[in-house]
Amino acid sequence: MQTIKTVGIIGAGQMGSGIAHVTALAGYDVFLNDLSEDQFKAAMAKVDKNMARQVAKGQIKEADKKSALKRICFANSYDVFKDCQLVIEAATEEEEIKRKIFIDLCAALNKDAIVASNTSSISITRMAAATDRPERFIGMHFMNPVPMMVLVELIRGIATEDETFVKSKEFIESLGKSTAVSEDFPAFIVNRILLPMINEAVYTLYEGVGTVESIDKAMKLGANHPMGPLELADFIGLDTCLAVMQVLYEGLADSKYRPCPLLVKYVEAGWLGRKTERGFYDYRGDVPIPTR
Repeated sequence: MQTIKTVGIIGAGQMGSGIAHVTALAGYDVFLNDLSEDQFKAAMAKVDKNMARQVAKGQIKEADKKSALKRICFANSYDVFKDCQLVIEAATEEEEIKRKIFIDLCAALNKDAIVASNTSSISITRMAAATDRPERFIGMHFMNPVPMMVLVELIRGIATEDETFVKSKEFIESLGKSTAVSEDFPAFIVNRILLPMINEAVYTLYEGVGTVESIDKAMKLGANHPMGPLELADFIGLDTCLAVMQVLYEGLADSKYRPCPLLVKYVEAGWLGRKTERGFYDYRGDVPIPTR
């Protein structure tokens, strides 16, 4: 298996742009793919802004920033990934979309390339079966926001070979990140614990036990959480929270993972949190205002 020098990333959203950010800073050449070049440009503006913040804090040098930005290029098709040793999928958390991506992607890759998914909940074994290389397929779940969060969950599918695991772990550590190895069970470790807590906070709101403000205040001041669970849900994206809860509910067949109907209602309304400017808080003004 080749040494990883060039990395492809599919999806220029919040996660994909963050992965591109840390990968380029670590010295790798990066090809970032999305549906349009406009989305790539928006992602690059975000990466530029976040790196500038790191420069201002003295975490990186201006020269590091300039070099890293030059290493990120737009991939207008999967054919650009032909010379990549690793490709990381960071598309939306919908299994059918991911499976279609992997089928199309593998046709363009060299035979030794590792394919990783940044999924936060979906079966690695099942997605690997849609590829021509289940032994070189692995789960690589970065935390959000990627430049700030140190942890990456590493998840082997049933067919993942040892060499794939070792190379992937070395790559993550080269980014200055730390790994937590999870078995391939629904939502892995972090979201298996975190999302049911968020879902229970939504139930607490749904049942009228507390308001948005009181629930978040209670967990910040009473449990010393840096961010309240409803504020955190808005940050993650309510659609992503719902998708993870559905994976847990369907995968483990336990009623304790049933998504709260209020969470479903917010997603149906298109109130997905910060990215749509409304969720459990309204972000359209200068100060976020609770919506319930």
